[in-house]
Amino acid sequence: MATMVSFHAHPDDECISCGGVMRAAADAGHRVVLVVATRGEHGEIVPGVLADGETLAERRVEETHESAKVLGAARVEFLGYVDSGMVDTDTNGAAGSFWSADVEEAAERLAAILREEDAEVLTCYDRIGGYGHPDHIQVHRVGRRAGELAGTPRVYEATSNRDEFRRMAEMAREAGEEMPDLDPESFGSPESELTTRVDVTPWLEAKRAAMRAHRSQIPDDSFFLALPHDRFALAFGTEWFIRVGGDPAHREDTLFPT
Repeated sequence: MATMVSFHAHPDDECISCGGVMRAAADAGHRVVLVVATRGEHGEIVPGVLADGETLAERRVEETHESAKVLGAARVEFLGYVDSGMVDTDTNGAAGSFWSADVEEAAERLAAILREEDAEVLTCYDRIGGYGHPDHIQVHRVGRRAGELAGTPRVYEATSNRDEFRRMAEMAREAGEEMPDLDPESFGSPESELTTRVDVTPWLEAKRAAMRAHRSQIPDDSFFLALPHDRFALAFGTEWFIRVGGDPAHREDTLFPT
């Protein structure tokens, strides 16, 4: 059995992009470790969720541990940086923000965990962070460098299939259905670059339950949770990755050696 470290920018990111592979790995007997760069201090708050005197950061840490339990993570760590907020906001350059962090220093924090765990697998994000969020781009930079520092043998960039998303968006338009407000041309990675396609449909209910754990960010009537099962499976039943050093011409269906 091996250890997988899944590295993310904010609480709730883990269930959306890697929830399936995390739960699948845990069910197969692997050790799963969740590392989050920030506590998501600048997320939009679902009205009425926070208790009196409770900060969003406190709530999101609690939600992360609840999600991690659903996804089978044996350990949860926060790197200690502050949420940088959306692109081109004043919080990007604030003291302690993840976006302004020194990549080498941040990578060493993550590499220390990788070494301690003797991790065989590390997930981070693709070069645009999936959709251009500063902290997600920084996860790519820090994750890639941490994998190098720790000598982690299998590093995967979590991403989305841009071509598939474009096809889904066109189908939704034709059916008059709602789609997330994302530009298909600047979302995820082209299909031609993808090295790894993991079918996570057996773990969809765990993935949806992990999303529900993040009540401060994902209300029950959100686009994600309101989808009927077949549409949810279409949107979230496959998790895509680019393996560092991998070959798209020989696509894998697992993050672990076979």
